Amino acid sequence: MITVEQLSKHFGKVKAVNSISFVVKEHENLVLLGTSGCGKTTTLKMINRLIEPTGGKILIDGKNIMEQPPEQLRRGIGYVLQNNGLFPHYTVAENIAIVPQLLKWDSKRTEKRINELIEKLHLSKDQLRAYPNELSGGQQQRVGLARALVADPPVLLMDEPFGALDNVTRSKIHAEFKALDELKRKTIIMVTHDVQEAFELGDRICLMDKGKIIQNGTPAELLFKPVNYFVESFLKEQRLQLEFRAIKIKDIWSLLPAKKQDSKVAALSASYDVWTGLEKFKSGELDTLNITHGEETKSLGFEQLMSAFYQYQSKRAHD
Repeated sequence: MITVEQLSKHFGKVKAVNSISFVVKEHENLVLLGTSGCGKTTTLKMINRLIEPTGGKILIDGKNIMEQPPEQLRRGIGYVLQNNGLFPHYTVAENIAIVPQLLKWDSKRTEKRINELIEKLHLSKDQLRAYPNELSGGQQQRVGLARALVADPPVLLMDEPFGALDNVTRSKIHAEFKALDELKRKTIIMVTHDVQEAFELGDRICLMDKGKIIQNGTPAELLFKPVNYFVESFLKEQRLQLEFRAIKIKDIWSLLPAKKQDSKVAALSASYDVWTGLEKFKSGELDTLNITHGEETKSLGFEQLMSAFYQYQSKRAHD
């Protein structure tokens, strides 16, 4: 869906982005990860031409973005900012309706789409008449996401979208983000400096430093097959928790006990990571968890999930 070839941006003698290339598949979430000044936000802004590149090429769905007017390009791309970018003097409904108005939608179509989105994003109809400063940080971020999604663009760009939120709110919105069907149909590029967030939400991660891509791969590839010491050291401090996020339950399936399914407990897909499975036990409400993988279901407890994870770690270390 998105192809970036030899993309560069120079500010005088400073090479903010230095000849990078990557591809984002349709419906994939690619995370640009790195510290401040590594070039990730500059890269994102070149994709919707908020910043014009010094050199290189960007194709979206096979079309060169430089061969179409910027305003036309941006109408097909959703854009979510760190501090939500909401207009303070517009109500929530007016903020969400900006793009439909530009596209000359009629009021009924706009209203129907707004109502559909606020329900999916856990906002109430009463809040449509509120102004941004009357909402919590989490609610404002949901409104910013609704505004980006309202015209159903195929591509979504997200610049540190959850960076301004406290840890509890961010964790809740991460869970909503992963479950939202609207986002499963999008091709997403997300910028973050938060390693945990990148591992939780990204299908693939481009780890950047000094304007270059150091490694482009799945979370597991960065963790278990780092290309150099920089990648290894970047992830070192949080390694154990990252392993919980990088290893999927299906990876440890053969190590899980084949116990009979507990019919009283809802099932979790084995495509989720081990961390998600462990979180299900966190509230203390569950003693067992049903995991489905294809047509097979296994029922297990917290200790059994942890045991399988550590067996997998040990096996990988010996391999």
